[in-house]
Amino acid sequence: MFGECEIQIVETYMHQTNNLRNVDLNLLVILDVLLTERHVSRAAIRLNMSQPAVSHALARLRDLLDDPLLVREGAGLVPTLKAMEIAKPLTEVLTGVRAVLGPQGFDPATTQYRFHLSMSDYGGSILLPGLVRELRKDAPGIDLAVSQFSREGMIARILDGEIDLGFGVFPHLPAQIAADIIMQDEYVCLLDRRSLKGREFDIETYFARPHALVAVRGDATTEIDESLRLAGHTRHIAVVVPHWGVAPQLIADTDLILTIARGGLKNLPPDDNLVVLPA
Repeated sequence: MFGECEIQIVETYMHQTNNLRNVDLNLLVILDVLLTERHVSRAAIRLNMSQPAVSHALARLRDLLDDPLLVREGAGLVPTLKAMEIAKPLTEVLTGVRAVLGPQGFDPATTQYRFHLSMSDYGGSILLPGLVRELRKDAPGIDLAVSQFSREGMIARILDGEIDLGFGVFPHLPAQIAADIIMQDEYVCLLDRRSLKGREFDIETYFARPHALVAVRGDATTEIDESLRLAGHTRHIAVVVPHWGVAPQLIADTDLILTIARGGLKNLPPDDNLVVLPA
């Protein structure tokens, strides 16, 4: 009996070893990233692989583990029960392997990569000058491609892996998207002081006057209008423009009111007739 037991142990070990030798361990790295991103395109970007290559790897993993692992739901992927069971031990194993092989940290000085960003011209005026200077000094191999989309378009392209980072105001985000607050700003009202004709600017004036709105989509609902709606108010939008830079120029010599983030006015040309008031 002892002999049989010993043989069984040896056979099991040899069988497991042979199975391990037949497994491409890179597949486990791909699976770990897929379970984190839950999206083939984003996983491909992180892995520096093509999307078809990641899809092919996922098919091999499904065959190897005899489980779908990730199933499509909406714009992303949802892990199966088996995938959730192996996620933590898989991450622990790969962490151990990386520790053995040594750290492979991000080195800004030598990294070659093109990041795709999306932001409004307001966001660009706030973030890009300092960011570009730092990159040219410390990370000359990193390139930036900046585009502008509506809020909904930005979210969709992040989910699809078309852009790496989006900057803006996002009252509601899908659970698949991670977000951090990098700055805060306050809303103010910009108007031509001559249009007040000596009267005080009050809430009645705000709702009685026409407004200019900055939105990529002409039919967009902003967080300002949503807040007003919840409070039982509406305002008349007379002009919609897609760029923050041009919006202040529409106010001079008109009765329009522009509700804008204060930072969007930092490059406003001097004009004694334009007044900034609390929103």
